[in-house]
Amino acid sequence: MKIEGLYTAVVTPFTKKNELDEEGLRRNIQHQIENKVAGIVPVGTTGESATLTEKEHKKVIDIAVDESGGKIQVLAGTGSNSTAEAIEYTKYAKDAGADAALMITPYYNKPTQEGVYQHYKKVAEEVDIPIIVYTVPSRTVVNIEPETMKRLAEIKNIIGVKDASGSLDQITREIMLCGKDFAVLSGEDAINYPIICLGGKGAISVISNVAPKLTGELINAALKGDHKKAKELHYRLFQLSKILFIETSPSPVKAAMNMVGLAAGNPRLPLVPVKKENEEKIRAVLEELELV
Repeated sequence: MKIEGLYTAVVTPFTKKNELDEEGLRRNIQHQIENKVAGIVPVGTTGESATLTEKEHKKVIDIAVDESGGKIQVLAGTGSNSTAEAIEYTKYAKDAGADAALMITPYYNKPTQEGVYQHYKKVAEEVDIPIIVYTVPSRTVVNIEPETMKRLAEIKNIIGVKDASGSLDQITREIMLCGKDFAVLSGEDAINYPIICLGGKGAISVISNVAPKLTGELINAALKGDHKKAKELHYRLFQLSKILFIETSPSPVKAAMNMVGLAAGNPRLPLVPVKKENEEKIRAVLEELELV
């Protein structure tokens, strides 16, 4: 399976009653298809997987696969800090027709590097689906070290990583150690362009929820070696990539989506809507990009 280009980490929209907005999710996915993204990532951390019920989690995967209709790839979020639960969600994603699974590093437990390796290895052995590991130490505490990533890359169906460490040093070492067939994807929008310059294959993006066309143009230009255009778009989108993390994600991106007329609603507790002053800052950036 080829992993390359822009993948949007789609939000999970909620109604005013705090229930899953199924029609809104479908409209959002169609918006992504219309803007020619390579794929979507439902029920990742941006999709508030931590506060979805098991039923909701599986429903979002079903909707994503159905609405995508084979036009774009679906990388379903199936990670957990319980290996058994991660296996269950990954099996469900495969049976539902997802193209691959995105699995976050186990959180809270603080496994050793050997524990991280054994976690992914076990899921990969139990479920024959392409797996992309996800390292985001700012939210899970545990990082996946490049040497551990090299071991994971040797497992047949572990095909890539979403790296949100923010470390270009780490990403350089991953690319050096894991080989050209292992897809290193940016997990931090502010450095999408530099990561592709190092050899990354694309990005799993938050900002593309609201700016899929511009973000896609940046990623595709960088992949084609059109550095003049990519650099211009990098600077143009830089403030958006910062402002959408002014508070804990996905609260800011949900605020932005509400402003541009996409389905989002509020985040679920313990996350809360962004402060009024931050909402105004988000709107100012959207206006500058002519998105509102």
